[in-house]
Amino acid sequence: MTETTEPGKPEEEKPALPAPVPQAQVSKGEGKDEKKEEKPKPKDNLVETKHAVTINGREIKYTVITGTMVLKEETPDREKESEGEKPRAQIFFVAYTKDDVGDKAKRPLTFSFNGGPGSSSVWLHLGLLGPRRVVLEDDGSLPKPPFKLTDSEYSLLDETDLVFIDPMNTGYSRPVEGEKPKEWHGFKKDITSVGDFIRLYTTRYNRWLSPKFLIGESYGTTRASGLSGYLQERHGMYLNGIMLISAALDFSTIDFTINNELPYVMFLPAYAATAWYHHKLKVRKPLQTLLKEVEKFAQGEYAAALLKGDTLTKRERAQIIEKMSRYTGLSPEFIDRSNLRINDQHFFKELLRERGQTVGRLDSRFIGRDRLGVTERPEYDPLLTNVMGPYTATFYDYIRSELKFESDLPYEILSDKVWPWSYAEFENQFVNVGETLRAAMTYNPYLKVFVANGYFDLGTPYFATEYTFNHLGLHESARKNVSMGYYEAGHMMYIHLPSLAELKKDLAEFIQGAM
Repeated sequence: MTETTEPGKPEEEKPALPAPVPQAQVSKGEGKDEKKEEKPKPKDNLVETKHAVTINGREIKYTVITGTMVLKEETPDREKESEGEKPRAQIFFVAYTKDDVGDKAKRPLTFSFNGGPGSSSVWLHLGLLGPRRVVLEDDGSLPKPPFKLTDSEYSLLDETDLVFIDPMNTGYSRPVEGEKPKEWHGFKKDITSVGDFIRLYTTRYNRWLSPKFLIGESYGTTRASGLSGYLQERHGMYLNGIMLISAALDFSTIDFTINNELPYVMFLPAYAATAWYHHKLKVRKPLQTLLKEVEKFAQGEYAAALLKGDTLTKRERAQIIEKMSRYTGLSPEFIDRSNLRINDQHFFKELLRERGQTVGRLDSRFIGRDRLGVTERPEYDPLLTNVMGPYTATFYDYIRSELKFESDLPYEILSDKVWPWSYAEFENQFVNVGETLRAAMTYNPYLKVFVANGYFDLGTPYFATEYTFNHLGLHESARKNVSMGYYEAGHMMYIHLPSLAELKKDLAEFIQGAM
């Protein structure tokens, strides 16, 4: 560009420009146009280790990749991000892959997570699926500390590769610096973040042609059902199978609210199973015989009585009270005062009140002892206090000593930091992902579902799960793709050694059949 002067004025000699200052010598904040120093972008932090385990008498050599993978989201303004993507979260996972597999397209891949919301994946990881498991007593009760791991002959690694995912703000999964954790604390964002991680892992490790499965427990079954639709519709990923451990798909069957009669009906067989286990029934019958009898009563006479409400006659009411007492082990007076409707919290406290004991919610085989015997709700769930110590200690040791991943962050095994949890998509209605699962099974007629139920589970009772699947609205041709297993244990049926062996057999057969 040519320099000019004002008309009529002589041109002045301009001083020489100063030499440019090297970038390294420019002090921070010097000059108005100086750019802020860019923060280093978050990176993947992965560790690889080699191991071996013996399952069914056969040695399996495998590789474990442990660590965090950065999850990015596309940004609408590409001028702000050179790649058009913004790092949002660091997702922690542990992936087990069998060595010496010739064709990955023939090797199944299973993504696993637990529930809560707020739970890490440690329970299915070190309790059911992984090649190492927590040692408890054979019935699942608490051993004397210190605790230990052992090789698991019941691992599913002989059938499928395994990827354990910690949803956001559980385990070691965290948002990147500057992102707000609460954004992930809701139904929709949880499904999209887990689903996007599954797509990323599948792409990075070239597993798009592998048979793919999901397995979730408790709220993890809610997530898995939501993912069945999200993965298909957003990423075009069609699954071979979904395994649901202690299912919760339709919350109307388990949410005790005024004028919702369903839970009272759905919980009754599980109440009877609990009373049977603790020898509170006057007549001793085989468990299966008892449950068939109670199921018939629950969906027949009992359901009809509840629907009648205040029009129920005194004679009809007396007959219902007598049968309920016979099946639940509760006194007729207590049932009468409860207006025939036994809230789950009241049952936990009342069944063994005379013994000074409570029964567990997630596994009613276990008993607790409250400070006072006159309250209407128990102080704690004895299943959680039974498993929390062993799973916590063994995970912290395992992740560092064997998998070689190091972090000073607390591993959020079961976190309440994700609450409040948003169900905005279900405002003024019960949460229900059954329709999502039905649609996924309709669009993909090869998708199969297996459901594991514990008879002593009073969190997600088996009768409620049966009701849910009987009301999915599946076409007759798709109903054959649903199968169920039943175990004489609770919500985490795999902590009971005989149930673990049976469940492993059922899951292996399911995967083989879904292939």
